[in-house]
Amino acid sequence: MSKWTLNIAAMQEDFFADTALIGIVSAMPAYRFCWLLNQQLDMDFVREPDLDVCLQTSAERQHFFSIYQYSLPLNGCRYLLYKLKSDKEALLSEVKQLDYLWMIQSTTAENQAEQIMQRLRNIPDVQLAHILPTEKLKHRDHLLV
Repeated sequence: MSKWTLNIAAMQEDFFADTALIGIVSAMPAYRFCWLLNQQLDMDFVREPDLDVCLQTSAERQHFFSIYQYSLPLNGCRYLLYKLKSDKEALLSEVKQLDYLWMIQSTTAENQAEQIMQRLRNIPDVQLAHILPTEKLKHRDHLLV
């Protein structure tokens, strides 16, 4: 009988190929923030409960982090918006000051990230928006969906 092992590094490489990340600080609740993005940026983010990330912090404590998704069917671009906090627990401890992480999966992800970041900075309810280098995140495996 052969043994199969899951190659996490290969999964991460595939998942993060052609991606860009934008870290966002906004005190708005996630549902309201997505509504605002949909209105201001002409998007259609929808909550995907099946994609929610569950983080086990202790034997009896689980934290769920919401994920909202918007896909453009014609060009294959996919946007994922991660809520990074749940009951004061952070999904990514290295960026615990951020409230949201916007992942852009596209062949032109870096250019799109620059444009989106500039538009986010013009929204009054967004205190901060900046591009994060993917390779700097220690716990980026928490983002795999």
